[in-house]
Amino acid sequence: MADRLSGKIALVTGSANGIGKGCATMFAAQGATVIGIDLAQCDMTDEAAVGALMADIAVEHGRIDVLVNAAAFAIFKWIEELSYAEWRSTLTGELDIVFLATRAAWPLLKVSGAASIINFASANAYHALEGSPALAHCAGKGGVLAMTRQLAMEGAPHGIRANTISPGFIETAATTTHVNSDPGFKARVLAKNMVKRLGQPVDIAHCATWLASDESTYVTGADISVDGGATAW
Repeated sequence: MADRLSGKIALVTGSANGIGKGCATMFAAQGATVIGIDLAQCDMTDEAAVGALMADIAVEHGRIDVLVNAAAFAIFKWIEELSYAEWRSTLTGELDIVFLATRAAWPLLKVSGAASIINFASANAYHALEGSPALAHCAGKGGVLAMTRQLAMEGAPHGIRANTISPGFIETAATTTHVNSDPGFKARVLAKNMVKRLGQPVDIAHCATWLASDESTYVTGADISVDGGATAW
């Protein structure tokens, strides 16, 4: 199906790489007007910068139909090595970055009257992967999962839907570096997967496209695992 997002204005954060890039590319191919934002354009953890970004979007477009909060950053260390500053930095990069963008975009989502927020939790919100020092990341993604359910409730009277996608391990520039640094890591990931391959950004983009489209208008407050079956057993 082509043009599933025709006429929609979509804001995708973290659009220069990985999952964000995959979503932005597919959205554009499906007819959306895509506003792609990455760190070079706006620091999404800077409250004033995010507010100014949304003000510019309001002038140029007047509304946002789809908000994809793909931008994120995290520090992966074991608890004994993780400083409080690194813990706080990760929660900023996993939680604050979603809150600030969503709060600033809320008036423009309300104008749409049929808007979709797509956030990213993680398989790490459900299970701990042996050998992965992801304590702060797990906490942040668990928070995104809970926050999005609340956003679904608050958004419903305004025609705003909010859902999460929980990816398993997705091959990106950042995660490939991690795989290469630990020869046994890929094997541990695949041991958990029912589908014996690593995920790709396009796998997540397909799901995000459905959530952004009018095909999913009865879906809100949901979490969709796209993880090769890693959390199904």
